[in-house]
Amino acid sequence: MSKIPFAAFLISLVSASVAIAQPTPYNANTHERVTLSNGWHLTPVGRSLPLGDLPLNLVVSPSKKYLAVTNNGQSVQSIQLIDAKTDQVLHSEIIPKSWYGLKFSADEKFLYASGGNDNWILQYAITDKKLVAADSIRLGDKWPVKIAPAGIELDDAKKLMYVVTRENNSLYIVDLAAKKVVQRIQLSAEAYTCQLSPNKNELYVSLWGGDKVMVFNTASKTITDSIAVGDNPNEICLTKNGKRLYVANANDNSVSVIDVAQRKVIETFNTALYPNAPNGSTTNGLALSANEKTLYIANADNNCLAVFDVSKPVASSSKGFIPTGWYPTSVKVIGKKIYVANGKGFSSLANPDGPKPVKTQEEVNYQQGDSKKPTAVQYIAGLFKGTLSIIDEPSEQQMSSYSKMVYDNTPYNKEKELQTQGEPGNPIPMKIGDASPIKYVFYVIKENRTYDQVLGDITTGNGDPKLVLFGEKITPNLHAIAKEFVLLDNFYVDGEVSADGHNWTMGGYATDYLEKTWPTSYGGRGGTYSAEGNREIANNKKGFFWDHCNRAGVSYRTYGEFADNYKPNIPVLKDHFCASYTGWDLATRDTVRFYQWKRDFDSLLANNQLPHFNSVRFGNDHTEGLRKGRPTPYAHVADNDLAVGMFIEYLSQSPIWKECAVFVIEDDAQNGADHVDAHRSTAYVAGGLVKRRYVDHTMYSTTSMLRTMELILGIPPMSQYDAAATPMFRCFTPTADLTLFKSLSSNIDLNEKNVAQNKWQQRSEAFNLKKEDAVPDLEFNIVLWHGLKGDNIPFPGPKRAAFVKLNKEADGDDD
Repeated sequence: MSKIPFAAFLISLVSASVAIAQPTPYNANTHERVTLSNGWHLTPVGRSLPLGDLPLNLVVSPSKKYLAVTNNGQSVQSIQLIDAKTDQVLHSEIIPKSWYGLKFSADEKFLYASGGNDNWILQYAITDKKLVAADSIRLGDKWPVKIAPAGIELDDAKKLMYVVTRENNSLYIVDLAAKKVVQRIQLSAEAYTCQLSPNKNELYVSLWGGDKVMVFNTASKTITDSIAVGDNPNEICLTKNGKRLYVANANDNSVSVIDVAQRKVIETFNTALYPNAPNGSTTNGLALSANEKTLYIANADNNCLAVFDVSKPVASSSKGFIPTGWYPTSVKVIGKKIYVANGKGFSSLANPDGPKPVKTQEEVNYQQGDSKKPTAVQYIAGLFKGTLSIIDEPSEQQMSSYSKMVYDNTPYNKEKELQTQGEPGNPIPMKIGDASPIKYVFYVIKENRTYDQVLGDITTGNGDPKLVLFGEKITPNLHAIAKEFVLLDNFYVDGEVSADGHNWTMGGYATDYLEKTWPTSYGGRGGTYSAEGNREIANNKKGFFWDHCNRAGVSYRTYGEFADNYKPNIPVLKDHFCASYTGWDLATRDTVRFYQWKRDFDSLLANNQLPHFNSVRFGNDHTEGLRKGRPTPYAHVADNDLAVGMFIEYLSQSPIWKECAVFVIEDDAQNGADHVDAHRSTAYVAGGLVKRRYVDHTMYSTTSMLRTMELILGIPPMSQYDAAATPMFRCFTPTADLTLFKSLSSNIDLNEKNVAQNKWQQRSEAFNLKKEDAVPDLEFNIVLWHGLKGDNIPFPGPKRAAFVKLNKEADGDDD
């Protein structure tokens, strides 16, 4: 392959430098604006406390003396007790499994917490300002029995507890004195939380998967009413007099206001920053001010609170927005102080040290206020620690200033939704509906790699060669595509793992259901894989890219993506998938999949029926770790590399090359280290109208790629995220270069098998690889790193393969 001429390289750097930006960490000393890996920004206001991994619920004790937080992430789960007067963490108690449910007893002697897929409620005594495990109340057997308690409510006078669940869609009534279930009522969908009326005669239940609020009569013990609300209703908030019930609707950017007596919605608040915005605000937390004249609403994906004046029923009005941390999940008010639990903390981070064991006691000490930050688990799913923002109730003038900050932080606006950044004459239109010379789009989805893992050895990009696992010797085709077309060294995936990553990849958004539940299963705490159309509640409201193609009259077809076991996972793919293409199955080579696709492509092209949008899954770069008798990680990745090379070569030889564009993406970046950000990943673009030998340092994301394809095909944005994203127009040129791409033979024996018997092989044998990420990926990362790099070698270190023949194959290193 010819080298890039220095002059051309210099021009490429200058051309791309206009938009160079990178994620920035949060600095507690300067409070400078943070750039997230998705291109959005944070300016958290107020004071803050460190919380644990993914705080989902924040509750206030009856006397307002305490706050409690439940941290429900992938790594260490815990319950934290906070002094509401001093705003200090009093105690953190590690809990094996938990999820959302949290409630103080009326006398504040106890705190009850949902025990996740252990299917019990844990009781903690509050003694000397500490949480002490006191008892448990079992709802049923542990996972795999499907129960999963969520929201909790107490009737202290009658010593009854109400628990709603999200796996078996039920309401449990528990006798607290006897500590046993006395009744179970079946609900029609997954539940999120519940709240009693002031007189305790009624219980209101938000049906997360049912788009309604159920009314349960506690005397007759029957469901008496249901009230339709928005999509994915989660938190609810009742006024003290019990007359109005506020319901947050995550997928509608809205809050429904229910007149309880009339049993109907009397108002709906649009919580987004702009009217008629597509989904993407993710409304999911509610709190009334002390005088109940103001409602604070947590918009998780807008990283802010929406604030409404609710003093006049049916005549409420917006007061503006307050900037928070990343992904606020819960908001509460005590006096003049607003407390916000930020699910993902204050910034995205790099993970150059790779996966390493958590030091649990350090983690706990840090959560209790120790200034010494613990050794981090640099696996993406547990990397971003939550925070508690403490914000003084703002004045009208402050609200104006805060609102401006939120608008400045948010790249989405209505103008950008309708017409985006670009350049005249470029093949990527700037406005939906404008013509593009590109007629066919091929979207290739791969599995779980960071930029540094694969392309960190390309000297013209921002890579760290010390972190390379699958360099040019292993992936010659991917390197050739990056060098011959466009090198993208500032590309970030929007998802953290495959469970949310595939939905981001195909829908430009992941619902609050996915964001809040995947950490449970990824932490080895039970649960199922709900993404890729496997569970209705997890699906985007208006569907995925194919649904939007269908609405826009664009022909489409999928090869393995959202199609498992030779059948589609979602209705829109019926009659729009290749029935002979193998979906997720690591026993089938990607090079075999290439020939399955080629046969179908040839037939469609010959019959003039080639769809304009084609999604193609090549996922074997996931690997199987060190399982004995299975292909080595190098063989798996090399097979994937060759399949992609053959795919682009074949398209370059076809008559549609001048009219087609190929986009290649990883669904997530969870399986590796990166010195810039744990979300940074590889991405590739090829086609007759794609620039040659070009380096593009523009900050792009998954949704940038989606936006580019939408503009080509004439499809409106699916969410606020792709509407806001920078299109990849800098990668394209109006002057076609029809030079054929020639795939490169693999340097690796694709028949190479793992033969070693050691601890990494033994740990690999236990992995469940029948479904994406069914294996705990932190464990998988550790095995992959040490299996390829060597035992007990500090990260990074010399490569010592755990199998024969490939000791020197990785990237020419003899160690």
